[in-house]
Amino acid sequence: MLEWIRFVLTAVCMVCGLFLLLTGVIGQYRFHYVLNRMHAASMGDSLGLLLVSVGICISQNDPFVIIKCLMVALFIWLTSPTGSHLIARLELTLNDHPETEMELIEK
Repeated sequence: MLEWIRFVLTAVCMVCGLFLLLTGVIGQYRFHYVLNRMHAASMGDSLGLLLVSVGICISQNDPFVIIKCLMVALFIWLTSPTGSHLIARLELTLNDHPETEMELIEK
């Protein structure tokens, strides 16, 4: 009975994670502006890879494999938003008129 519960939890985490990764990939091709593309990619990466790695951790018995998966998820969570922020900052620095591509809210 416990194995079936682990299997169902693993399947739910993996399917949800793969769905989020797939929507991130679709967002990469559907959006036209680079900041919108980056947002879709970084959201899909962060949460999708976390759910996939949690699914792998649930299915494993070896503590070293679980630690490795959690370290990969931590590395992705630390580096993906940092890289996205730097790319967004570069785009806004190099693009003289971002208001032509996106809607800006003035304060």
